[in-house]
Amino acid sequence: MRAKHRGVSKKKMLIAGAGAIAVAALAVALPRAYAARTEAVPENSPELLSAGAQTLMEDARVPGTAWSVDPETNQIVVLADRTVTGDSWDTLESTVDSLGDGVARIQRSAGEFHLFIEGGDAIFAGNARCSLGFNVTTQDGSPGFLTAGHCGVFAAEWSDTEGGQPVATVQDATFPGDGDFALATYDDPAADAPSAVDVGGGQLVPIIQAADATVGEQVLRMGSTTGLHDGSVTGLDVTVNYPEGTVTGLIQTDVCAEPGDSGGSLFTEDGGAVGLTSGGSGDCTNGGVTFFQPVTTALEAVGAQIG
Repeated sequence: MRAKHRGVSKKKMLIAGAGAIAVAALAVALPRAYAARTEAVPENSPELLSAGAQTLMEDARVPGTAWSVDPETNQIVVLADRTVTGDSWDTLESTVDSLGDGVARIQRSAGEFHLFIEGGDAIFAGNARCSLGFNVTTQDGSPGFLTAGHCGVFAAEWSDTEGGQPVATVQDATFPGDGDFALATYDDPAADAPSAVDVGGGQLVPIIQAADATVGEQVLRMGSTTGLHDGSVTGLDVTVNYPEGTVTGLIQTDVCAEPGDSGGSLFTEDGGAVGLTSGGSGDCTNGGVTFFQPVTTALEAVGAQIG
């Protein structure tokens, strides 16, 4: 177990939507791809940028890379982690160069892109640990929750205690491909599943509705390993090439996360459910880049709703 959850049972942690830990604000430096810029903004059309992203998907789907359009520079920003070297780097660099001057640029990202799943604490399946994202109501009115798709494809049944009896069953899971999300329903149809995130100290943040992310928006992330951290949205509609496969349509942030935080809540302080933790690089000591599944897309795909 990596983190102590003060005053909150694992059952409450599961039902409320996240592991409890004292609130800890974290100032994280923006990645270099989002540092201050002085150069002129290229006149790239949406069609050109879309075509560039498609070329990257076809010719440079290299594990350890991710890309999205940066609205500040009107360019495609391609992130490459430390595993991208040799022929992989050459392929990435030549593909970016083929798009033309000013269409895309490559930035290095510290660490390695990986999924935040690990044996341990929170919601459990065998030797895996993930985090619950948000409680939802399914199409038939049953209580359930959203978590990461790579957790949902790993195991069909999840418990609220390590080695305990299952309390929820996965009904739908997507990973890799068009997202990283899963819907699980509670095995007890009378389960008390409030629409809230437990942020520790006896405090709950009520979740009012699903909300689309915007670049620059301030957000909070709750996870079973590292608890509560904050930061901002730095990219939308991001394509991430994990070693396990390519995932499209993600949110990029500078909020830290670590293994075991997968599936955890990304939300706003006024109660907007924004994302589910997918993966990234770095940690909560040095900072990093983290990717999230948009909640609005997941809800639409599985036919569920917040509250």
